[in-house]
Amino acid sequence: MRFFYTLHILLFTFAGFAQLTDSELKEFMKAEDTLKKIQAYVFHSKKESSRFEANKIFLNLWKEVLSNEKSLQFPFDSLKEVSRLLSPDKKLRIITWNMLREDETHVFFGFIQVNNVKVTKKGLFKKDITSKYEVFPLLDKSASVNNPELYVGTADKWFGMLYYDIIKSDDDFYTLLGWDGNTKLAQRKFIDILTFKPDGTPVFGKDVFKIPNKFAKRVMFEYASEVAMSVRYNANRKQIIYNHLAPNTDDPTLQNQYQYYGPDGSYDALFMKKGHWVYEPAIDIRKEKDKNDNAQKPDPNKQQPVYKPK
Repeated sequence: MRFFYTLHILLFTFAGFAQLTDSELKEFMKAEDTLKKIQAYVFHSKKESSRFEANKIFLNLWKEVLSNEKSLQFPFDSLKEVSRLLSPDKKLRIITWNMLREDETHVFFGFIQVNNVKVTKKGLFKKDITSKYEVFPLLDKSASVNNPELYVGTADKWFGMLYYDIIKSDDDFYTLLGWDGNTKLAQRKFIDILTFKPDGTPVFGKDVFKIPNKFAKRVMFEYASEVAMSVRYNANRKQIIYNHLAPNTDDPTLQNQYQYYGPDGSYDALFMKKGHWVYEPAIDIRKEKDKNDNAQKPDPNKQQPVYKPK
């Protein structure tokens, strides 16, 4: 039984490489091995200067590897300290990683690789639609952003974070869940939005949230660095479910002092409705929503038994 299970996993894994030739597969495996060796210096060198010097090499290697559009089909899954998120529609992948500075703040790096559909106007009623593989380096500008929830930026003006999940909605955008170590006192999680302009330019931040008293292009949660907070997409419920945050005491002076915030035991959610993420407070996570939850229950007096004893 174990043999057949292992064989199934291997077949499933290599099915993803079906469009890669043997030489291409070997090329990417070799590149992955080189990236893995440099990764060790990027994340584990004792000196900050050494880590950042290694990161320059790391960035250039990624740029070279990703220039080959076939790289989108290779998982690079041995690079455990780098987030690699393939979108559910398999049109794009977002690669991100973070580096810790000596002052315990974080800086982020990454790339978007995408099979872009570009729409170019050719006249009053004509449009030229083309498809092109593109790679966009992500340049972290978060240090200069005063209000992250209102900020909209392109790839070269990215509000940096480490993405850990990607959700494709029914509309023309992707929802990203991300983390930012921020400072030694408070960390942050985000619900970010990725769209593409008609010319293929990626844009982060979009007005798709319906939350009372909040006009956000992305949603930010800030809380104490020593506690854990969950922001997860629940596919069964089709909701983004997250801990409700509050100060750890009733002291009114702690309001908006986020180094004292943490989960209070309750949960809120966002659900998709007509292209917007709509706020739902105080949900009961003990009950999973089912596709039959809203079905009309039959009248027992009108039901026919499946088996009627003689």
